Amino acid sequence: MSNTYQNFIDGKWTAPSSGKYYEIRNPADYDEIIGSFPLSEPGDADAAVLAAHRAFPAWSGLLPMERAQYVERFVALLDEKIDYLGECLCREQGKPLAEAIGEPSRGAKECRYVIGEATRFQGISLPSERRGVTNTVVREPIGVVAAIAPWNFPLLTPLRKMIPALVAGCTVVLKPSSDTPWCSVLLLELVEKAGFPAGTVNLIIGRGSRIGDALSGNPLVRGITFTGSTLVGRQINKIGAEHFVKVQLEMGGKNPAIVYDYAGIQAAAKSIAAAAFANAGQRCTAVSRVLVKRQQAEELEKEIAAICGEYKIGPGLEKGVTIGPVINKKAGDSIMEYIQQAREQGATIAAGGNHLSGGVYDKGFYIEPTLITGVRADMTAAREEIFGPVLTVQRVDSFEEALETANSSEYGLASCVFTDVQANIYKFMRESQSGMVHINHGSVSESFMPFGGIKMSGLGPFSIGTTNKDFFTNLKVIYNQYI
Repeated sequence: MSNTYQNFIDGKWTAPSSGKYYEIRNPADYDEIIGSFPLSEPGDADAAVLAAHRAFPAWSGLLPMERAQYVERFVALLDEKIDYLGECLCREQGKPLAEAIGEPSRGAKECRYVIGEATRFQGISLPSERRGVTNTVVREPIGVVAAIAPWNFPLLTPLRKMIPALVAGCTVVLKPSSDTPWCSVLLLELVEKAGFPAGTVNLIIGRGSRIGDALSGNPLVRGITFTGSTLVGRQINKIGAEHFVKVQLEMGGKNPAIVYDYAGIQAAAKSIAAAAFANAGQRCTAVSRVLVKRQQAEELEKEIAAICGEYKIGPGLEKGVTIGPVINKKAGDSIMEYIQQAREQGATIAAGGNHLSGGVYDKGFYIEPTLITGVRADMTAAREEIFGPVLTVQRVDSFEEALETANSSEYGLASCVFTDVQANIYKFMRESQSGMVHINHGSVSESFMPFGGIKMSGLGPFSIGTTNKDFFTNLKVIYNQYI
């Protein structure tokens, strides 16, 4: 590979004004260079925003179904490339190939749903208090949207931001994570092939806050949709507030699973492990802590520990691998520090806990699926988002204690409960402080359901499904006196 890639601005592949590039390497094999990518400057971001701003009147002026036809061509091209895109994603981000192929496949499904939304941007008609007057409410696209995407889902998340914006009539500047820009380049190649008008979709690649801050602070940007850490989301919201831009933030999570008076302990263990260790735990919705009835804890811990030992760890392209490397050494070192700190604070590493070495493991940062037991609420591992293949277990003596502990986090993204007691289910549904609640299954979302969190996990309208239009459009109230 080792190609040099460019930004995509106003319909053209454009070199960064700095003339500088940086390398991306395969997290499963540091010897493999994926390519060289632009180290863009704020001026490059401004050029991309200006192109989107100039393209907006014509694009928003198209009929909704005319915009949808462009997206239909794009999705047809996406369908043709699903296996190829999955392999590229695996090489760039590290997740196992089956998971990687699932990402563009699900993305195509979500895109098709959004295409249908083109004819469902309903308004409101209300009777007037006055004779000869009609009152209506319509939706209009907000304008230029800055879409800032994370590294853990480098195909799916850009699609979730870019396609609904386009269908609504907005134009887009996409800024991928500097850790995984290749997938966005591949998507923009399909955008170009689908024939979208110049400036409708733009791609700007660069390091973190330097480009993100430039996009967030540009007054021509009228919407910022961001997925990433709470720390960065707070900064984006602060900058965007200076020019009253609409903001949609999807941020961190410390997602609990309560297991209390549940007969299917083995099933619960499988569901929790799948939710905890998919993508090496690098999901904002990953289950990261379990709160279990004391009398059921030993059985549950044994079941999860056994599952931890069944994972095959290795390069994502290798047959049968179920957990790949974490994204890079910096992330791996942070995860291992959390595990060591848990030991020092008195917890028990019941399974895993090791950074693997030797042979292929020396070419990436591989961490065993890790189960930490004997955890107390005051321990760091019980409170902070680790973002790796680490699951903690804390024993509780009542369902009320479990729910109170689950809600004590500053985050509020996803939560799960496994119980056979209907009263517990209803209590959890009402009182769980999270944007998404899962009853007797892990934190697995579906492709047409709204996706988002509360507290420090989210701000603004939820993404996916019917709630997207609440972000990408503004309401306009029209009073028409005809007599």
